[in-house]
Order: sequence, then C-alpha cells, then structure tokens
Amino acid sequence: MNTPDPIQVIGAGLAGCEAAWQLASEGNRVRLFEMKPHSYSPAHQSAQVAELVCSNSFRGAGMNNAVGCLKEELRRCGSLFMEAADASAVPAGGALAVDRDAFSAHIQDRLEAHPLIELVREEVTEIPQQGTVILASGPLTSDALSKGLEELTGRTHLYFYDAIAPIIEADSIDLDVVWRASRYDKGGADYLNCPMNREQYMAFVAALKEADKVATRNFEKLIHFEGCMPVEEMAERGEMTLAFGPMKPVGLPDPKTGRDPFAVIQLRQDNRHASLYNMVGFQTKLTYPEQKRIFMTIPGLENARFERLGSMHRNTFVNAPSCLEKSLQFKGRENLFLAGQITGVEGYVESAAMGFWAGISAARICRGQEAPLPPRETALGALIDHLTESAPEDFQPMNVNYGLFPLLEGRKMKRADRRLAMAQRALDALAPWWDEIRKERQP
Repeated sequence: MNTPDPIQVIGAGLAGCEAAWQLASEGNRVRLFEMKPHSYSPAHQSAQVAELVCSNSFRGAGMNNAVGCLKEELRRCGSLFMEAADASAVPAGGALAVDRDAFSAHIQDRLEAHPLIELVREEVTEIPQQGTVILASGPLTSDALSKGLEELTGRTHLYFYDAIAPIIEADSIDLDVVWRASRYDKGGADYLNCPMNREQYMAFVAALKEADKVATRNFEKLIHFEGCMPVEEMAERGEMTLAFGPMKPVGLPDPKTGRDPFAVIQLRQDNRHASLYNMVGFQTKLTYPEQKRIFMTIPGLENARFERLGSMHRNTFVNAPSCLEKSLQFKGRENLFLAGQITGVEGYVESAAMGFWAGISAARICRGQEAPLPPRETALGALIDHLTESAPEDFQPMNVNYGLFPLLEGRKMKRADRRLAMAQRALDALAPWWDEIRKERQP
C-alpha cells in the first residue's frame, strides 16, 4: 500500500481534522474533504471545520474521570484537538469547555497553514475505490455515503438519535434570580444556577410530558443514546428522574436561603466572552415554539433570548466488532479506514481520539509498517478494544470509562483511589509507546 499519492480524509469534523494532522505529522500528503459550505447536515450551521454541535464541553478535566485521562493522553501525544481545546478554554468548574468559534478557528488555521494538507471544499458522495481513504464523515453521514457503507457492511448499519441543548444570550438571563456557583464549590463559580421549588418543578415536568415534539420519520426506529437523552424523555421516566439527573440540586445552596433548592437548572458558559450560556443536560426534541414556552417558565429565564434552540438528528455508526480491525481498517478492504463517532465511540474527545489513531495507523500501514497498538492499559487502547472485541450482537456506542480498562491487581482500593491509580498506570504505559511512535516518524 506504500504510495506517494495523497491520503484522502473524508470529513473535516474533529476526527477528520485530527487524522489529517497526524498523517501530515507522519510526512504524508493529505487531501481533507469538507462538504460545507456547499452542503450542510441537519445539525451544522458554521462553515468552519471542527464545528462543535451538541455542546461546548469536553466533560471532566480530572483524572477521576476516564475522559480526563484520555484528554491527557492526547495532550501528551501532540493532538491538534487538545492543542485547540487548551488554547480556547473557558471557565467550566471541573470540566474542560471551550469557546466554539475560537476552537474551530484554531484548528482551521493550523490545517490551512500546513504545507502537506490540502483542504478541499467539496462533497464526496461515494467512498473512493482507489488510494488510501479515511472515512471520518461523522455521525451525520450523508445518505449517499451511508448507502456505500451499507453495501460494505452487507447490512443496514446501526443508528441512534442525538439531541442538542439550547443556548441562551447571557444578557437576557435575570441575575437577580440566578446565582453563580459550581457544585460543591468545585472549580470556580462557573455556572449560573436557576432554582425551582417543588411546585415549580412539578409543573415543569408536567409541561415537558404534555409538550409537542418533533415527529420521527415513520420508517426509522427511535433509539436514544443514554448519555444524550432528551430532557422530555427523562421526564417520561418518572416525576423525580430530572431531579436526580441534570436538575439535581445538591451541592448548590441558594445564597438567598442558604439551602439547596428542590431542583436547579445549570447554565454553562458557551463562549470566551461569556455572552452565551448552554442549558446543561437539556438536549431536546421539543418543537421550537414549545421550547420557548416551557423553558421561559424557568426562574431567571422569563425573558430569555435563545441564540440556538435544541434539535434532534440521526447519528450513524457501524457494528465495529464485525467491521473493523484494531488498525481501524475496514475488514476486507485494506485501503479504507474509519475514524470518529461512526466507528462506535460516543463523545467529542473519543471521536478525536479515533481520528488520532486512524491517522497514525494509516500512515504506518501505507509505508509497509504496522503501527504498534496503544497499550490496553491506556484510555486509547481501552476504546480500541471496546470497538474490536465487544460482542457484535450487543454492540452499542460507548463513552470512555474506567470499566473498559483492565482491572488493577493487588489490594482493594476505594473507588476514587482506584480510578487515579488506573490513570497513572495509563500514563506510565503511554510514555514508551509514544516514544516509539515519535522515534519512527518520517518528517
């Protein structure tokens, strides 16, 4: 497969951009295809590459959370995704959140300035047969490319629905009602908190249950990923589901009373200038009029102006254990690699991580080498194992979590201590692996 021709990367989302960066870092010429601004998916609005759709948060920053470990692994390995995230970070307590526009602009500027990367603004409607290809078309893969995947898999590939949370203009939020705080004062006072008493909460839940929702097309089965469940779907599961979920009030005492409210809606800063706030955990498929009607009953949001309302879209992924090698090559077609959420990982960080690995893997295989697999003890290795070693009949998208890591041997430990020990073991295993990758790079 060793060839002087450019490697083609289809899709300039997080995975495609990261794959292109790693390919170029390995000395390969790259043609990175992006269909915007000529064509947009149902969820995308910006013409920039690496557009963030569902949230501006990359979740927990600490090592007690496996995604924090994965981010640190990527950071130590020269990930463009993490470079951009660190450069565009905004206050978010114990999480890593970014200014969306600054994040995308950083990645686009770096890609356009690289002499080995050509950004092609053109829609690819079928999977190329010639040359090495990384398909990173994302969870919103177009119908045309989806048909190509169906032909390759020999079956209709799996799908689920994802939902987007609304974004509110900061100066339309009543700061006499809401207060700034992070749960248990963890990090800075980075969230705005809208309190509800019991009566307000019960009325809010009832309104969500009765509200009009966007209809699902009758030929598609509705499957929601648990980590992105629409708020109205959670309300249907029971009156107190939201109070124990995204509206959990504990650790957020109202300074007016000194007590935790019955329920609370948190708003997280969405851009560097703090002019926009995201409704945390409020992904939704309510109709636009219903969103405005119901969400403006939330204390502090009576005069809210919505920069973007929530929406729902279809996410597509392959049955990875049946389709993918550990290299992320498509079984039976050695010149095709998959990357990002379409592989069956869930989340921004995980998507970028699969782009990172696909880029390294494709570069090495193109020059007749095998890239050494990331150690199983690492978050990256654990995700690859999930994709390739899960039971095909039970396969579902997955965020990185410590349950995917090999067990720690030895004495029993408290949960928090065990997680930190797993993170340290991961970083210790990562170092020699990455040293080997860097040593063999061909600039």
